[in-house]
Amino acid sequence: MNEAIRPAADSQTQEGPELSVIVPTFNERDNVTVLYRRLEATLANVAWEVVFVDDNSPDGTWDVVRALAQQDSRVRCVRRIGRRGLSGACIEGILASSAPFVAVIDADLQHDETQLPKMLLLLASDQADLVVGSRYIEGYKSEGFNKQRAGASALATEVAKKMLRVEIADPMSGFFMVRRDRFEDLAPKLSVHGFKILLDLVATAHGSLRAVEIPYTFGARQHGESKLDSMVALDFLGLVLAKLSNDIVSLRFILFAMVGGIGLVVHLTTLFIGLQLFKVPFAEAQAAGAIVAMTSNFILNNFLTYRDQRLKGFALLRGLIAFYIVCSVGLLANVGVAFSVYDQEPIWWLAGMAGALMGVVWNYAMSGLFVWRKK
Repeated sequence: MNEAIRPAADSQTQEGPELSVIVPTFNERDNVTVLYRRLEATLANVAWEVVFVDDNSPDGTWDVVRALAQQDSRVRCVRRIGRRGLSGACIEGILASSAPFVAVIDADLQHDETQLPKMLLLLASDQADLVVGSRYIEGYKSEGFNKQRAGASALATEVAKKMLRVEIADPMSGFFMVRRDRFEDLAPKLSVHGFKILLDLVATAHGSLRAVEIPYTFGARQHGESKLDSMVALDFLGLVLAKLSNDIVSLRFILFAMVGGIGLVVHLTTLFIGLQLFKVPFAEAQAAGAIVAMTSNFILNNFLTYRDQRLKGFALLRGLIAFYIVCSVGLLANVGVAFSVYDQEPIWWLAGMAGALMGVVWNYAMSGLFVWRKK
């Protein structure tokens, strides 16, 4: 009986994969099987595995991947529930993989998987720690990059290179391969929010990664829709500011503070309209401004800052009420600190800034505990 359940000798001595391919997915059910077939053909001479990290796609992408995994043990599915974001998906996928070399590739079939063996050779021969599929070196071709998206990407690349002193040509690329040990060293400092995992990785390394860039052909999307939305620009700006602070301030806090800045403009605009157009007393206009600003802040934070924990249905109303309460207490903290500072040093702008900082820190901390608390 014991002999019957003993693992086979082959399973005990079988070597693991040399390359893990990480594929973040969201509504890509029509693409994953095609990508799997392409990887199978391209990596015929490589010991490989593919880890699809799916953010609980409404179209059931995870179910298609699971069916593939039942046919081929090299395919794995990580289904995330209650968490969203490209960077976080990549980090979780890499840490859940087992190979010494790890590649990240999109599921939209626009990245050139035929470059993976070349990228692997560069890492395995110790010529680099990181290999990037670059759009800004000679030999790159594009079949599916529209002018608007290309222009935005080029602008973001220049901002990143100048502000963060990133030396590679295409830090905004979503197609790269990295040594697992080097990634593990940097992983604790990476942000799980946002879309630009490579930029975060390179900026966090501070030039310690030996990087090589290779050109590739950027293909046309065949199915599905791009996961990039209008708020990615703020995500990017928040990441740049977080890295400039040497990660002392988190990306989520920066986004929360940016939304607070927008809320201040909304408050003053509402106050002006109430006073000048409707001629209401100041107290009523101020109260209206506060309510409108808090409401707009809640909507923006729910849409952007906490997009991975976005509230819906009844939870949205409950969260709005909790946000009103949190911000009301935050206003008292703001005023209290401002008065305390002003008593010590009667400089109005210093007292105002101290109060505002206290208010945003309070609101951020309490919002995470009572409004967008993780399940």
